[in-house]
Amino acid sequence: MGAGHAHKLYRHGHSPVHGLPPHTKLAAVFAFVVVVVSTPREAMWAFGLYAVLLGVVARVARVPAGFVLKRLLIEVPFVAFAVLLPFVAEGERVEVLGMSLSVSGLWGAWNVLAKGTLGVAASVLLASTTELRELLLGLQRLKLPPLLVQIASFMIRYGDVITDEMRRMRIARESRGFEASGVRHWGVLAKSAGALFIRSYERGERVHLAMVSRGYAGSMPVIDEVTASRAQWTYAFALPFAALVVCLLGWTL
Repeated sequence: MGAGHAHKLYRHGHSPVHGLPPHTKLAAVFAFVVVVVSTPREAMWAFGLYAVLLGVVARVARVPAGFVLKRLLIEVPFVAFAVLLPFVAEGERVEVLGMSLSVSGLWGAWNVLAKGTLGVAASVLLASTTELRELLLGLQRLKLPPLLVQIASFMIRYGDVITDEMRRMRIARESRGFEASGVRHWGVLAKSAGALFIRSYERGERVHLAMVSRGYAGSMPVIDEVTASRAQWTYAFALPFAALVVCLLGWTL
């Protein structure tokens, strides 16, 4: 997979959560999300306990609450959708603060907000304790189709390269006195986008030829063999196991 690639979501640390093999954390987060989604929306107390469990994980991982909350802003579009549900959904209506809201819409909004927020929070904790390179190795270890892993690897590797190319093109335009201020400048921006696409395509061809010349035959060599002990699997699955107990109580109580 090459050299490590830091990202803004990752928070460097040496906690027990950071030290877990990446595929155990990926499997644990996936299992946790499945359990959360399977919980009946009427068991509101259960979602509170899920939040407490994630708080414990964040504490063990030494990830500050502010760090997680700031990155939860990514779900703002889903929050907006949830807020609209009580107004547009049909069925039985109820008066809330002088507004006529749909009962099913209120439950739907709660369902989206609670489960979506918990899923995003779990993903943020995963990303903040696992480097991108390790995530790719974990996906590879979990037997994700190799082609998908390679696509993700190249996307991460060359995302910054293309972004830097865009920055240089912007600086070149501004150094020549160009400043996009209206529709009449869209043509210049469109030409820049086209040039960026051609350069990226040509770069991809050169990279592919270089890989083929070095023996690439459709699969990447495995440099690091990531393994996990039974104790590490048990430690990683403490979160989804605890969540499963809460889920079962939610269905029975």
